[in-house]
Amino acid sequence: MASPGFKRGFEWLRARAENLAAFMLGAMFVAFMLQIVFRYVLNLSIGWTHEISVVLWIWLVLFGSAFVVREKEEIRFDLIYGSVGDRTRRIMGFITAVALIVLFGMSLPAVIDYIGFMKVERTAYLKIRFDYLYSIYIVFVVAMIIRYIWIAWEAAFGKAPEAYDPTKASSGV
Repeated sequence: MASPGFKRGFEWLRARAENLAAFMLGAMFVAFMLQIVFRYVLNLSIGWTHEISVVLWIWLVLFGSAFVVREKEEIRFDLIYGSVGDRTRRIMGFITAVALIVLFGMSLPAVIDYIGFMKVERTAYLKIRFDYLYSIYIVFVVAMIIRYIWIAWEAAFGKAPEAYDPTKASSGV
């Protein structure tokens, strides 16, 4: 089990990740509103607002999935998973984690190679190199591998993943 200091530090980092995700969402909203004002009020078409919205959306989804969304908050089909016992849930969790570790691990060299190759392309308006733009995917893959190594370890030697409790279901908002 992790020490209380480690957990506090981890939660502090997680809160900063949530702050960064909220900032990206706010910046995306501002760019979207600017796009509306320029297009429909000032009758001027500007492309950079659309581009920044798309870039922020990509980063928000991948960064949020890697560092903000908890395992129990992920969307899953739990009709079978929720109806089995702890031992079976541990086996299912372990198999799923190992499969994801292998798949992400196998894809990582090709992903790194392709993103490196994309340095020759730039976005249309802001001229952001595509390798910078999509570098978040490498961070996402590495974070997912680390997360699922932890999940596999817990399933093998620790505790079973939480069973779904319909009384605690929420919209996630």
